[in-house]
Amino acid sequence: MLLCRAALLLFLSLIHLVLCAEDYYKVTSLFLSPFSGSRTLANLDSRQVLGISKSASDKEIKSAYRQLSKKFHPDKNPGDETAKEKFVEVSEAYEALSDPELRKVYDQYGHEGVKQRQQGGNFQHQNPFDIFSRFFGGGGHFQGGQRRGPNVEVKLAIALRDFYSGRATEFQWEKQQICEECDGTGSADGVVEQCGTCGGHGVRIQRHQIAPGMFQQVQTQCDACGGRGKTIRHRCPACGGNRVVRKPTTVHINILPGMAKESRVVYENEADASPDYVAGDLVVTLAEKEPDLEQDNPDHVDGVFMRRKGDDLHWKEVIGLREAWMGGWTRNLTHLDGHVVRLGRREGQVVQSGQVDVIKGQGMPIFHEDGDSVYHETQYGDLLVEYVVVIPDQADPAMLKEIKAVFDKWQKKTGVDLHKDSGRPDIPDAAGGPPAHEEL
Repeated sequence: MLLCRAALLLFLSLIHLVLCAEDYYKVTSLFLSPFSGSRTLANLDSRQVLGISKSASDKEIKSAYRQLSKKFHPDKNPGDETAKEKFVEVSEAYEALSDPELRKVYDQYGHEGVKQRQQGGNFQHQNPFDIFSRFFGGGGHFQGGQRRGPNVEVKLAIALRDFYSGRATEFQWEKQQICEECDGTGSADGVVEQCGTCGGHGVRIQRHQIAPGMFQQVQTQCDACGGRGKTIRHRCPACGGNRVVRKPTTVHINILPGMAKESRVVYENEADASPDYVAGDLVVTLAEKEPDLEQDNPDHVDGVFMRRKGDDLHWKEVIGLREAWMGGWTRNLTHLDGHVVRLGRREGQVVQSGQVDVIKGQGMPIFHEDGDSVYHETQYGDLLVEYVVVIPDQADPAMLKEIKAVFDKWQKKTGVDLHKDSGRPDIPDAAGGPPAHEEL
């Protein structure tokens, strides 16, 4: 019995030691730097981490990294260990796929092959913040004390039919980017030295004598280093030592159905980049452009000439005198998406010039973030059709004679003498001018 108890105690002690060892490993792993490789991508696919396909281009790889690195950046998710680990995973995945040579090694041997190549070759494993800094500047951080660059405002002209149906499109603009050749140092060999003229301060203090015994101190920007406090001997051939270059940059934008004119779409930290500050926001303002018959109306729909006011659309329909007076006509109006709206009058229905018909539910989609989905059914504004009656300025004399005879006949029978009913005098004022008006 005693032997059984002793064996049981020994077994429990061993279990306790194992559990303590596991707890120790977990605790110590928490104190490891999250960027020292404590969590690797050995069991993860880099393309799955970035959410791209195997055939993704360099442009798509960069775009995926930009979005995910901002989403999981530790400065935007303070205290969130999961986001921190995701940030590392995204950075390591981008590092493995961004360089064509490393990408080939990764495709053949996986992350272990990349790791061995970095240790044995000319490739150096990079800190996730350094990678992030190449895209957004500011040393790779978003802290409140970090200087922020200016926002950039861009106006984008969109056709009315794209506001109606929605469309995914893109545009280009000349964006200032951190030079990839020198990683924003401005130096061809990567050597940056402290300015010997200003001592690294970027400014110089000059004294001027303004009177006997009186001096004035003036602080000016150091002309030797341009206020940077650092100098380089061998300038980068790509940027000329400026650390930044301007390149055409493509921006993808999704126009949702019913978006308002002058809507602002904000791309966070996508403005001009610089090593000296965190990039500001790119703000795209949507404007409605005048319709172009060749570019915006290849299928020749009437709707491109509609005019938008809020959620309603306005259209002017031109009709002739016979249609306005006698009715008995139909018209097919092709809407912005090609569906047909039927206009018309029955026999004997009169249309006055300037008369407006309101056709419910044929206006603009009323904007909603969920769009037309299981969560929301799209509602529409109204279509306001204004009729413009065109009266002929010429007619055949015989036709005019017949029409006048018909008018005179029906006027004597059922017509109204508007002049007589108005109460106006038949004879003009004796002086030949208009009758005098009494003062109020």
